Amino acid sequence: MELEGAVAVVTGGGGGIGGALAARLVSAGARVMVTDLDAAAAEAVVAAIEESHPGRAVAYGADAADPAQIRELVTRTEDAFGPVDLYAANAGVGGAPGLGGEVQWDLAIEVNLRAHVRAAEVLVPGWLERGKGYFVSTASAAGLLTQVGSAAYAVTKHAAVGFAEWLSVTYGDRGIGVSCLCPMGVETALLREGERSGDPLGEAATRAVTSAGDVLTPEQVADDVLRAVAAGDFLVLPHPQVLDMYRQKGADYDRWIRGMRRYQASLLAT
Repeated sequence: MELEGAVAVVTGGGGGIGGALAARLVSAGARVMVTDLDAAAAEAVVAAIEESHPGRAVAYGADAADPAQIRELVTRTEDAFGPVDLYAANAGVGGAPGLGGEVQWDLAIEVNLRAHVRAAEVLVPGWLERGKGYFVSTASAAGLLTQVGSAAYAVTKHAAVGFAEWLSVTYGDRGIGVSCLCPMGVETALLREGERSGDPLGEAATRAVTSAGDVLTPEQVADDVLRAVAAGDFLVLPHPQVLDMYRQKGADYDRWIRGMRRYQASLLAT
């Protein structure tokens, strides 16, 4: 996809990967709607972008999982910049440690999965008419492997990967590109949720990610996303070793699960 002159939306854009992605998109020539549940955080990101690229970004506080607010978000973007070319479904939640409860599951499903589905429902018909569009799904290495600690996070990130695959298979020959971001550790507030939870499984979740590979900056990850979008690549792996882990999982599933049990036990014993 050509980013020069494109119109993009980034959800969860008030910091972390979303904030970095919004800034990188603007630097690449796009005009960007930065949206976050925390409107002040989105405005702060836009204020920083405005220092070097005035008029190229707008902030809007919205719930990326709410159907009515998604429609309003798209309308506001169209009014500000024109039709949406790229939608980065980046907003996400971590999920409670362990099995969790109904409230935690509902939130994880809404934000980590249904937000993607609902955005696609709004955008795909117009993209098909125009013959072009691009969907970026922020999933996680947990969506290819799994997540020690939170069942809701592991399951909904698997679902996000599955939905991105479906979008690409179904519409990839009709002008709609899809990239699915699956990093391990990225230095964001979400990374540290587990160690602040006071729950042994939550603390193990953070240790699992931080000990498995380098903890990257959001800017490093955003650069990888832009390269994937420019090339039309589906899978975005800022940590290349995730692909090796994924291959090992598929080669011998039972062996991989036994290894994960041992790994979890070692983390809980730390």
